[in-house]
Amino acid sequence: MALIDWNDDLSVNIKEVDQEHKKLINLINSLHSAMGSGQGKKAMGPVLAGLVDYTKTHFAFEEQLMRKNRYPGYLNHKSLHDSLTEQVVELNNKYQEGKTLVTVEVLAFLKDWLTNHIKTVDKKYGPYLNAKGVV
Repeated sequence: MALIDWNDDLSVNIKEVDQEHKKLINLINSLHSAMGSGQGKKAMGPVLAGLVDYTKTHFAFEEQLMRKNRYPGYLNHKSLHDSLTEQVVELNNKYQEGKTLVTVEVLAFLKDWLTNHIKTVDKKYGPYLNAKGVV
């Protein structure tokens, strides 16, 4: 069973952004699945590294869309992206240093981090960009 199931509440109604969000969800779900089968420790490093890399790529894409279309909330959104990226990088660094274990709390943080960001922050730019022809 997946930790995060994709549904319309997570859609920002921009096809490429939704596809990228699904990839991030799949990374978190893969860690959840690995933990359920006793392989969490083995999966944590690659999943966290993948989240760090893909989050940076995804946020850069979102930010480019916002700049190109002069989204008025761009600077605030970018600030949130920077903070979220820093948190995931810090979590990955702590894991690499042996200071963070694979725990339900880490998984809950990742789930909340992604779903809350999509539902409360990303949802705000969707209608604006849709009105500019971005679908």
